[in-house]
Amino acid sequence: MEQKQLLRIKKNLQDVPKGTLKVEHHFNGHTETNLFTESFQTRTEGKGKMAAYQVFPGIQLSLNYSLSEQVSFQHESHAHILEINHCQTGRIGWDFNNGTSVYLGTGDLSLHSMECCADSVMMFPLGYCESISVSINLEELKRNPLPILQEVSISIEQLDRNFCRPDKSIALPSSPAIEGIFRPLYTVPAEIRLPYFKLKVQELLLYLGYLNPNPAGLTQYCSRQTALIKDIHTLLTEHLDHRFTIDELSKKYLINTSSLKEVFKGVYGLPIATYMKEYRIRKSMELLRQTDDSIAEIAAKVGYESQGKFTKAFKDITKTTPTAFRKSFH
Repeated sequence: MEQKQLLRIKKNLQDVPKGTLKVEHHFNGHTETNLFTESFQTRTEGKGKMAAYQVFPGIQLSLNYSLSEQVSFQHESHAHILEINHCQTGRIGWDFNNGTSVYLGTGDLSLHSMECCADSVMMFPLGYCESISVSINLEELKRNPLPILQEVSISIEQLDRNFCRPDKSIALPSSPAIEGIFRPLYTVPAEIRLPYFKLKVQELLLYLGYLNPNPAGLTQYCSRQTALIKDIHTLLTEHLDHRFTIDELSKKYLINTSSLKEVFKGVYGLPIATYMKEYRIRKSMELLRQTDDSIAEIAAKVGYESQGKFTKAFKDITKTTPTAFRKSFH
């Protein structure tokens, strides 16, 4: 449970009204804030913020914060703009135009062309996410090549062929190389962000120049499968007082048990039993803060047959007891 990171996301979004994705443009040393641009439209029931920086001609980096289950995006279909996304906190996923879905967890990286996601939904299975996106216009990069790429003979045409295919996206698991590029970007002081972003974007381009175009990446799933898993998730979380077995779910949703377990973990990041234990405890924490229900009543509401079993599970996750947790809020 990423409580510290979640608090940081909430702090960054405290001035953003619900139902809004705020876009802040930091271009040429000036800050302009608006909700939409001409070629970029969004819709969300939650809220989010994108702080976008023009790093080089044709290259933009944005720090993204979201408290939402999903955001719908509509933008122009650009075959030669490479979209790179890094997930720092929470989980993030897409259903692409080619019928596949990809989900990222902490430290994971995805690459695809803007043609793949011109009219798509970005999903946040845990209800929150902190991420970085880098957009690289490869046609613009050809016209304004960076000296560092010329020094090592990295071909922009090769980057285009490798990573901007309309029928393909790449998702890479966290690695020391990826972490070394992206992790510092989340905490760099505001006054040196732009020069630091310039440094790291060049490092990213060098990394991509030597990246195998067909890496052994994260598993991608059929969008129909992930939609089914979301329906199962809704059933589980709306009926916490019932303990569904894997076999029950498999028969009810006509999916074999191995696929059910694999795709659920791919979308939500944890095995079903582990995820539901954490979900029940998160829900109980809300009830402890917001209601005067007894510990026994809360235990029953989140699916525990006894207060003792609930207390043990609560302590496993939070390292404190339900009683002590409630007292800390009064």
